[in-house]
Amino acid sequence: MRRADRLFQIVQALRGRRLSTAQYLAERLHVSSRTIYRDIQDLMLSGVPIEGEAGVGYRLKHGFDLPPLMFSLEEVRALVAGARMIESWGSPLLAQHARSALEKIAGILPAEKRIALERTRIFAPDFFIDQSANVWLDKIYDAIEQRYIAVLEYQDGKAQTSQRRIWPLGLYFWGSDEVKPRWTLTAWCESREDFRTFRVDRCKKIALPGERYPDMPGRRLEDWLKQIAKESCS
Repeated sequence: MRRADRLFQIVQALRGRRLSTAQYLAERLHVSSRTIYRDIQDLMLSGVPIEGEAGVGYRLKHGFDLPPLMFSLEEVRALVAGARMIESWGSPLLAQHARSALEKIAGILPAEKRIALERTRIFAPDFFIDQSANVWLDKIYDAIEQRYIAVLEYQDGKAQTSQRRIWPLGLYFWGSDEVKPRWTLTAWCESREDFRTFRVDRCKKIALPGERYPDMPGRRLEDWLKQIAKESCS
């Protein structure tokens, strides 16, 4: 990667995060932390309003922006691949938004890149996917965004049904040669007083009573991820 491209990538990374450490930037750009420190210093000397310090992290001052840039061919192909996956494996509403986004992207591309978008040979067939479970995705995502408590009628792997009152935290998509693609919901379960993961295709009913759960330390998605990481290392 050219140094000019790396400097641009650093600014782009800082734009998208509240705080970025030199180690994070180094791993993302495949260079040393020393190189990042030097690049940050050069960007600051050139007038880019970067705040922070070594060992703590960096961020861009509020209000700083760069002019819009054109997508590369590789980025266009990646966007097409992602949108097609969402069309096949997401909810009807997500699929609609994915198609709309592609249409908007196509509208701003020059002719040669628009042709590349239309000719991208990356597909995500949906004929083997059970779409019945995906109807819950929009409601679940709304609950996650608004921090709504959800009440599930859930059927486990032994076909036993139970009712769960949960705090929806995150949606995950899984798939492999052995496992058919499926969505799972990570949540804090009030009855178990612990994190639980639910397969969306096993949810028989989902109701949102309109109650909001608190943003409580120890019960956040970040806490679940730390717990999983700790268990995987033990």
